[in-house]
Amino acid sequence: MKRNLSLPIFAVWLVVAVAVLGLAARPARAEVGVGLFVGQPTGIDLKLDLQRKTALDIVAGWKDFDDDGRDGYAHLTFLVNLGNARGRSVVVPFRLGIGGAVWDRGGDFGDDVNIAVRAPFQVGIRFRRTPLEIYGEVALVLVFIDENDNEDNVDADGGIGLRVYF
Repeated sequence: MKRNLSLPIFAVWLVVAVAVLGLAARPARAEVGVGLFVGQPTGIDLKLDLQRKTALDIVAGWKDFDDDGRDGYAHLTFLVNLGNARGRSVVVPFRLGIGGAVWDRGGDFGDDVNIAVRAPFQVGIRFRRTPLEIYGEVALVLVFIDENDNEDNVDADGGIGLRVYF
């Protein structure tokens, strides 16, 4: 009589996988920062902590205010905390990221859509006693879709921001 061992093997594999994942689990950390970023781009900033040293940064607003100020803009960036400098009243995080950006010179995301990869470097000042962070960012931007060929292929963005954490 031939026995089918696939179900017991699968059960053992499942128990081992759950045990390993359970041992590696950490307490959840769900900080959310909401604020304003001013520079190039300018917009509302949302930072969502994923794990202890990683986060998503989302900015939606305007690319710049050159012509009529209608340049719609949004970016999504995955940030990694490289390390912190610590003082008595502040923590200074250093972050590096990779992400994508999309903007339209007309603001309607119709005929002049641009898409780029961006790599920002952020330095923040996070206050220990209040849920505030002031930060600066400089980003290398590589444009790879430019509908009307009116953007530089390689550019730099940057500015300063303020976030309130919940």
